Amino acid sequence: MKDPRIGTLAKNLINYSVKLQKGEKILIENFGLQRELVNALVNEAYAAGGYPFVLLKDHQVDRALLMGAKEEQYKMMGEFEANVMKQMDAYIGLRAGDNINEQSDVPSEKMAIHGQTVGKVHRNIRVPKTKWVVLRYPTNSMAQLAKMSTEAFEDFYFEVCNLDYGKMSAAMDNLVELMDKTDKVRLTGPGTDLTFSIKDIKAIKCAGELNIPDGEVYTAPVKDSINGVISYNTPSPYQGFTFENVKLTFKDGKIVEAVANDTERINKIFDTDEGARYVGEFAIGVNPYILHPMQDILFDEKIDGSFHFTPGQCYDDAFNGNHSDIHWDLVNIQRPEYGGGEIHFDDVLIRKDGRFVLPELENLNPENLK
Repeated sequence: MKDPRIGTLAKNLINYSVKLQKGEKILIENFGLQRELVNALVNEAYAAGGYPFVLLKDHQVDRALLMGAKEEQYKMMGEFEANVMKQMDAYIGLRAGDNINEQSDVPSEKMAIHGQTVGKVHRNIRVPKTKWVVLRYPTNSMAQLAKMSTEAFEDFYFEVCNLDYGKMSAAMDNLVELMDKTDKVRLTGPGTDLTFSIKDIKAIKCAGELNIPDGEVYTAPVKDSINGVISYNTPSPYQGFTFENVKLTFKDGKIVEAVANDTERINKIFDTDEGARYVGEFAIGVNPYILHPMQDILFDEKIDGSFHFTPGQCYDDAFNGNHSDIHWDLVNIQRPEYGGGEIHFDDVLIRKDGRFVLPELENLNPENLK
């Protein structure tokens, strides 16, 4: 029997997230072959008067391609995918898989070839030029990472993904306004004391239009303004390896020291290019249903009471001039059970131990978003 929650999700993605209009073309790209949701998206796209196109991919096949990747070959792949993406008005990226470490043994130089070719299609075309949304789909492996039964995880997934994002969007307005007026930010907590400026860099709210699940407000630090130390307290899969106990030291915006459970590997990532040691995003997470990390960044970066501080490429709509082939959302949770922490804007405390303390921001506390 079809799960009616899938139909609700498909309607929300087509009509709310990408707002597909009559005559518009949409690319539905699916890693993992989740037929039921793909079919529902196709039907909803037709119902909206759009033209759906579907591209099916598989993580194991992708690994096989990467292991023998040649730069000339991937340039051709990039050109092929760029030609398709340029013709699209909207994009839905559906990700699912059975093994988050599928690419863990792919050499870093092969991953770099992918990032510099196919990856640029998304950075240079999909993100700035289409209406897009990216989401995961529940699998047994995701339930295992979340330490939940399959049925319980599916209930959690649809609760998170089908919440009232319109209500969340309205609640974010005061935080956006405050961030747009802020110069100095200070983040403190166990192993963390970091300062930087966000002056004159626009704050952007994310409430179900770019990611599902969603729930963050992001901006970017002034590129050379970051000084201090930050310790991340959530595991972070990146390029097929799960990093833990990541600690970064900054001087005048640049990562001058990086340590983790594999210090050599993490420094290779930060040596990808010049921009990889600078930061392209600072964001505050507020999704009331996402409380604990599950090694999936689309969920983890939205955790209630969290922030993420992202080495690499900045976004065009919160532009700080940093360019890189990487964009790595590393997450810190500041709720008491994770050690607590504070966020100050211009020396004023705005969030303590994961809860907003200013009256105008209290609508973003979890009990007011459910």
